Amino acid sequence: MNPHISGQYDSELESVRLGFMNMGGRVEKQVQTAARAFATHDVEAAEAVREGEVEINQLERVLDDRCIHIIARRQPTASDLRLLITIMKGCVDLERMGDEAEKIARMASEISHLPLPADQYADLQQMQESVIRMVSDTLDAFARLDLDAARAVIMADAEVDRMFSAIDQSLSQGLYTHADSIQRSLNTIWAARALERIGDHAKNICELTVYLIEGTDVRHMKDSGRSDQSLSE
Repeated sequence: MNPHISGQYDSELESVRLGFMNMGGRVEKQVQTAARAFATHDVEAAEAVREGEVEINQLERVLDDRCIHIIARRQPTASDLRLLITIMKGCVDLERMGDEAEKIARMASEISHLPLPADQYADLQQMQESVIRMVSDTLDAFARLDLDAARAVIMADAEVDRMFSAIDQSLSQGLYTHADSIQRSLNTIWAARALERIGDHAKNICELTVYLIEGTDVRHMKDSGRSDQSLSE
């Protein structure tokens, strides 16, 4: 490959990498805003999330098309191909994070007319903080190709799952004793479920980041991020 073509090719790869980071940043903001909307019953913040979802969907389509175009024209191999595969699959997870953020915003709008609970959604807010941190750490791990950071996010998903189970169990039991707060409790459970799924998608992207760095597929393994199963270069 001559220097001109090589330079253009590198520029194309860097462009889609930066595009993925830009999409990730927008999704991270969506999750943060949705979390705030629910915790404060902020209708305007909820509406902003719902409007932003359209842009997230468009970014996924654009990046997917650009990756396919590069693969078709350049026929990349080894780490370059892994980068494009990671971005294409990771974009799907980012788009689904956006979908879950939109669900949280919708739950917030539905209960905006209700008073805030006495505990100010303490358990849910703790879960929100953990998930938002997972999303931020996921993007950092990808940007810096940080294997340890990616593995840390993968392991953190179990704690988020535990938080969801605790919220689900607590509020489900309360439905039978506090009939006046059924809608708020149900929407809180659904918001927590959406957060749990956002954590799952962050974990997926970190598993893809491990694959990008090591060429190792760690999906569906008990100790994700620590496997000897390598994919062909």
